[in-house]
Parts: sequence; structure tokens; C-alpha cells
Amino acid sequence: MDERRARVDGIEMRWIEEGEGPAVVCVHGIPTSPELWRYVIPRIRDARALAWEMVGYGEGMSEGKGRDISVAAQAGHLARWLDDLEIRPAVLVGHDLGGGVVQILAVRRPELVAGLVLTNAIGYDSWPIPAVKALRAMGGLLRHMPSPWLAWTLRSFMVLGHEDRGLASESGDIHLSRYARKGGSEAFVRQIRALDVRDTLAIQDELKRLELPAAVVWGAADGFQKIGYGERFARDLRAPLHRIPGGRHFTPEDHPEEVAAAIEEVMARAG
Repeated sequence: MDERRARVDGIEMRWIEEGEGPAVVCVHGIPTSPELWRYVIPRIRDARALAWEMVGYGEGMSEGKGRDISVAAQAGHLARWLDDLEIRPAVLVGHDLGGGVVQILAVRRPELVAGLVLTNAIGYDSWPIPAVKALRAMGGLLRHMPSPWLAWTLRSFMVLGHEDRGLASESGDIHLSRYARKGGSEAFVRQIRALDVRDTLAIQDELKRLELPAAVVWGAADGFQKIGYGERFARDLRAPLHRIPGGRHFTPEDHPEEVAAAIEEVMARAG
């Protein structure tokens, strides 16, 4: 996979991509990065698969300073990036916060979206989860926490969200290394303070009106985003629900085959 960067409206945006063909754009959540999709992208056949980094996350944490990095704002950032790269339409794939981003974009800019795949995504009133609310209440203290300590604290989140402790450790090494750097604690505080459930509540009724192929993939044992929300997405989007028994939150890492299969399913329906 190639790493690429471009400056869009004054923001340096980063993504990874592989392959050629119809566009598939994957969006991560918190506290991950485009590398969340490292096992999914190679499994998507006959496509130009791109994993976009949300503004203020991953390698671009500093780009979040002084900018709106809410989920709703990320949908706008993503749209401008797609316009800049002249990608339209694309199958959009979202996990965690990224699921909220792609939902909002599908409602606001339907001409950019050929299909939608949600996997253990936020939506409706499902977020912020209690642990994140507690961390947000500690924002003043977190900002002054040494960044390596914050990264160590977030590892428990990775362990709870994976079925395999080895994979949880690998995931932590990849994603949380960014939070361990200077400025990581401040970046995390910016991220969690930008979370606002009104972003998804504002478009929840519009999901039922979307006319596009969609699929929902859900780790049924996710303690962060409950399976009931996956069932609701499937009803509202008139989409198949692919349950993963025993699956937890980080499905793109634990179950890349299932996620890639759902993406290819939507690609086939999108034509």
C-alpha cells in the first residue's frame, strides 16, 4: 500500500491506497488511523481502495489545532478531499466515528456515494460511549498527562475491543504510538471534546431515505457499539446485516475477510 498526502483547503491530508478500478474509501475512528484497514484493503479485488485519515488524527494530529474536527466537520473535510482527487462516486466504508462521517456525507452529498458499508459504527444516540464521556470530563487533567502515559492508558481500550490479545497489542503499537509522541495528550483532548451526538441525531431520519446499496457488518459481542444499533442500521438502510458471533469492536482488524466481502458485495450491487 502506498502512503500519499495532499494539501486540500490548507489542510495536509494523508491516506493510504492500493489497486485500480472503482473507488472504495474507508474511514477509521478513534483512537485509530488509516492503518486500521491494512488487512481489509489487500482483500478488495478490482478496486482503487483508499483509507483516508480524519483531520486531527493519526500522523496529522497537529492539523486539528484550531479547526473543527467534529464528526460532521469531518464529513465536510472528506467531501473536499474527494472533490480534490476527483473521486466520484465511491463506495464509502466507515468504522466507529468513521461510520458517522460516511453516513453524514451520504446524506449531504449523495452524488459522491455509490454505496455504503458500516461496521461497528457510531450512529443515532449510540455515542460517545461512557468511557469516553468519563475521559472528556477529565479533559483538563488529560491535557497535562505525559503522552506516553496516555498511550498506555488507551491500550486497555484496544484489549477490550479485540478478540485476540496479540492483535490488540499489534493494533496498539500501530495506532497508539502517535498518542505517545509530544502533543499526543493535547490531540486526544481535542478529539474527544469535538464529539457531539447531535451530529448523527441530525441525520438519523434521512438514513431511511437514502437510495443506495448498503451492507452492515457487526461484531455481535461489541461492548462499545451494541448489536442493536447494527440491526437498526440494517432496517433503515434496507441492508443485509452480517453478524460476526463473538466479534468485538475492531472488526477491520479481527475480521478483514468479512468486511472485505461486504464491500465487494456492495460494489457488485453498485455496478
